[in-house]
Amino acid sequence: MLYLWIKALHIVAIVCWFAGLFYLPRLFVYHAMSEDTPSRERFCVMERKLYRGIMGPSMIATLLLGAWLVWLNPGWLSQGWLHAKLTLVVLLVGYHHMCGAQIKRFARGEPGRSHVFYRWFNEIPVLILLAVVILVVVKPF
Repeated sequence: MLYLWIKALHIVAIVCWFAGLFYLPRLFVYHAMSEDTPSRERFCVMERKLYRGIMGPSMIATLLLGAWLVWLNPGWLSQGWLHAKLTLVVLLVGYHHMCGAQIKRFARGEPGRSHVFYRWFNEIPVLILLAVVILVVVKPF
């Protein structure tokens, strides 16, 4: 029964983290397109609150609950699908921190990249989510 509660909380944490990972780069698109100071300042506040208030805690909860699930099921460590999933999770944590670095650049007033770049950048977590769900559900290896 404990396992199912941890799994449910892990899924909720993942959903919250991905909500932020999908929305923050979209804010970057609008931030890159904004031309007036009040808009840029507003986007800085929105980006910072999303990153610190939702994404950070959700990422930590996802990682801790996921580690707990692996601890409860140590046999998974010998299965290839988990190794592939954990590799993608490491990439996702890196993406998360790249977003944090971009927030700091915007806050310093440094010019970002074009809105087109951020539109493509926004697709990375979609691809990772797709791969992770396939690995966890199908367990292809």
